[in-house]
Amino acid sequence: MANRLILRRHHNCGNMTTKMHLLLRSASFLQQNLRQPGSPKCLLRATQMVRLCSTQAGKVHDTAPALPVAAAESDAPALLRPLTETVAPSAAAVRQVWVENMDSADERKLGLLELHPEVFAAFPKLHLIHDNVRWQRMYRQVDYAATKTRAEVRGGGRKPHPQKGGGRARAGSIRSPLWKGGGVSHGPRGPKTHFYMLSHSARVGGLCATLSVKLAQNDLHVVRDLELPSADPGLLQELVERRYWGPSVLFVDDTDEMPENLVRAADQVPHYNLLPVYGLNVFTMLKHDTLVLTVAAVERVQERLLRALSIHNSMAVKHTDASLLR
Repeated sequence: MANRLILRRHHNCGNMTTKMHLLLRSASFLQQNLRQPGSPKCLLRATQMVRLCSTQAGKVHDTAPALPVAAAESDAPALLRPLTETVAPSAAAVRQVWVENMDSADERKLGLLELHPEVFAAFPKLHLIHDNVRWQRMYRQVDYAATKTRAEVRGGGRKPHPQKGGGRARAGSIRSPLWKGGGVSHGPRGPKTHFYMLSHSARVGGLCATLSVKLAQNDLHVVRDLELPSADPGLLQELVERRYWGPSVLFVDDTDEMPENLVRAADQVPHYNLLPVYGLNVFTMLKHDTLVLTVAAVERVQERLLRALSIHNSMAVKHTDASLLR
């Protein structure tokens, strides 16, 4: 048994030594081929690898002088940086949108607003959007069809004729399903609801996907507020036509108390609708061509959806309330 252990140790040491020598030869080859004036970072890495491998293998090889640490500039390629460095997200991942005005029909850019990429730049998963639309259509559907059984139909309390002697088939009630005017067997027993609960991740993913699609198609606009100078519906229609917002527009604010002028103007146009941010849903956003949100509504949407995404990622809960933005 002792001999086996000794042989096993010698075998493991031999494998380890072979691996270290192969690694040492690879590092030396890299150092010789990368000895160019335009790649000081690569030469420094190769030299450090040679020193590390030589030390672990029990041999010290000083084949080339080490470069000073100052040669490792910050503009080196990301693949050559230490793994402990945190790589910041690229600027291309952040979405930006113009903040527009609502006080006149003439469009003015008031500034840029940065949007979180996890909410407004999510991958457009069409199956999640379809699941949300089907869920919203099904839970409002109620079947009211109902039929009466033989016990619910009026009459039929006595036996219509004697059991025997008449030559007719035996019967116990004139309200049997076999008789005309009788009850219905296995008929619909309404009202029946088609409600079911969609998963938390599907609801959050559907909202993020729909917002991302609206932004990508230039159908999402951000305004500073919803204040109009007058309650004339013609002014609101002119504003929408000049900015090419589409036939149907959905205005979303962070509160359910909308400005009075906007309420009066939109009330006379059937395809202009107002919605508080806690009622934002996939079906309503898809039903309207253009989605107009205030800056406060965008911040509220981002806050609630990012919180929901963090809950889903941490697996703290499996289901939450149906109104994610409340």
